[in-house]
Amino acid sequence: MQAKSAEKPCLIVMKLKRWERKECKPNSLPVLQKMHVKVGDTVKVISGHEKGKIGEITKVLKHNSTVVVKEINLKTKHMKSREEGEPGQIIKIEAPIHSSNVMLYSKEQNVASRVGHKILENGKRVRYLIKTGEIIDNEENWKKLKEGNKKTEEVAAAS
Repeated sequence: MQAKSAEKPCLIVMKLKRWERKECKPNSLPVLQKMHVKVGDTVKVISGHEKGKIGEITKVLKHNSTVVVKEINLKTKHMKSREEGEPGQIIKIEAPIHSSNVMLYSKEQNVASRVGHKILENGKRVRYLIKTGEIIDNEENWKKLKEGNKKTEEVAAAS
């Protein structure tokens, strides 16, 4: 007799709405789409009521291919008071935009462009802007992004 393998059941990574139907893999996890943008990229909105605005991506939601851009697509949210003496409030939150509605943007050239991929001499695969040839994935951008994440974690821990 063979011993049964003690595999753990696969955990669901995200919760889909009832009306959202996703193509799934054999392990019942959804097939995620590749996106042309990452956290920290500067993008220009190319469609919708925020068309023409420029901002930085703060969050990427892979399961439905949407991105949250800083100070763009602001929605008002009415918050109830949590404690008895505290008043309710109206706050503005950034709602997600579909990734197909944003395009990578070059601050130096002031132009939006499609993204391409190429391999450098040292064997590193990078993204670049097709119109300008500007490389997006360089070491400096990643260092800035990591430092920003550390600062936000420290602020959250101090609160």
